[in-house]
Amino acid sequence: MGESHQPLEQRVIGFIHQHHLISGGKLVVAVSGGADSVCLLHILASLQKELKISLHVAHLNHQLRGAESEADAKYVSQLARQLGIPATIEGREVKGYQAQKRLSLEEAAREVRYGFLAEVASSIGAGRVAVGHTRDDHVETILMHLIRGTGTRGLQGLKPSSELKSKTGSIIVIRPLLEISREETEGYCQSHKLKPRIDASNISLSPLRNRIRHQLLPLLEGYNPGIAQALLRTGQIASDDIAFLDKEVARLWDEVAREAGKTIVLDKERFDQLPPTLKRYLFRAAAERLLGSAKDIEMRHIEEMMSALDKPAGKRFNLPQGLTLSVEYDRYLLAPDPAALSPLPVLDGEFQLKIPGETLLPGWRIEAKIINRERLTERNDFTACFDLGKTGDKLLVRPRKRGDRFQPLGLDQPKKLNEFMIDAKIPQAWRQRVPIVCSPEHIVWVVGWRIDERVKVTEDTKKVLQLEFKQVD
Repeated sequence: MGESHQPLEQRVIGFIHQHHLISGGKLVVAVSGGADSVCLLHILASLQKELKISLHVAHLNHQLRGAESEADAKYVSQLARQLGIPATIEGREVKGYQAQKRLSLEEAAREVRYGFLAEVASSIGAGRVAVGHTRDDHVETILMHLIRGTGTRGLQGLKPSSELKSKTGSIIVIRPLLEISREETEGYCQSHKLKPRIDASNISLSPLRNRIRHQLLPLLEGYNPGIAQALLRTGQIASDDIAFLDKEVARLWDEVAREAGKTIVLDKERFDQLPPTLKRYLFRAAAERLLGSAKDIEMRHIEEMMSALDKPAGKRFNLPQGLTLSVEYDRYLLAPDPAALSPLPVLDGEFQLKIPGETLLPGWRIEAKIINRERLTERNDFTACFDLGKTGDKLLVRPRKRGDRFQPLGLDQPKKLNEFMIDAKIPQAWRQRVPIVCSPEHIVWVVGWRIDERVKVTEDTKKVLQLEFKQVD
């Protein structure tokens, strides 16, 4: 990695201005005590007046390395005091959090650390946190994402700034050293006699990142001495491509998607006509809108959603954080509960109908009238007329049951209710909510869809039973 001869401070301030990382005010600086974060703090301290910022140091003792962790905290405290910068230094039990959340140690430490940084920022009224990620971290992240198969978005690596959402709100994480090498931060610390701490966990080869740093990258440099620059170019190209695709997704969103409560509905016909790349990005954007973040949505989940496009209506796919992708006849639903879009209330249990009269059940009011055939009126999906002599007055309402059969109006023989519902394109998530009106002998009405052929009104009908279902809160 070729280095610039321009002073580090000038390169950092140039990078800050180029990416609009700081616009004055309070800024939290995350300082571990290692060379990168110590270099970052020292440079930002020297630029406080120029950038019109006031700094606040945040250091988290992860309590993973005993006395060494305590020594790190003490070093950061002394450094902040020497620079005249206020500091918040706290300890958190990462191992306990790891066991509770069932994460890797690396993931647990990251979540606890960023949660702490968000709390510090909130407590002092800062909207941004500066971290000491360097160009080397950027290269390692691109390679790590490539190994994990995170797709084009992962190939961006680290960005100059990114939004971090936590329980305490959202903060912007900025990376002013992203064009500075680790070797340069160490040289800066030496020349300013800062004597940073050496994080012993960086020497261990157990986390994937450290194995990439100490084993894989040196090996790859044997194949291509410019591997770091090649990866950085790849990251930049990926970033440019994603910026374009994100704009396309934003432009297309209203044409193919709509939000209904906690559900995102994708128009099947329009969605299916899009190229695969835009389908992937629309799926990801939909998941991100529902979850607030797409960090748990991996490339394999996106590919599972892509595989759903060839599946018949009624199929469901389970995704992280309780999300479900449901395939329907004319749309795809992404939701925590696809049944929530059903226009029908939940139906639980069996209810005897009062004939004639009014029957109330959860979500429904059912009115039963006995009328003359001459008084037949125009019907709608939730009003139907029957031959009372064929239905009798011992009717009940219930949800469907396994093995149900009926003879839909116009057919000369019975069929399975489930097959009828599929043919009628009733979404699977709705089917258990469809009221079924039954006589002691058989189903007489699939409410909202079809009555049974055997109970229809004919010229021989003497008394007509009219049932009307009305939804109530």
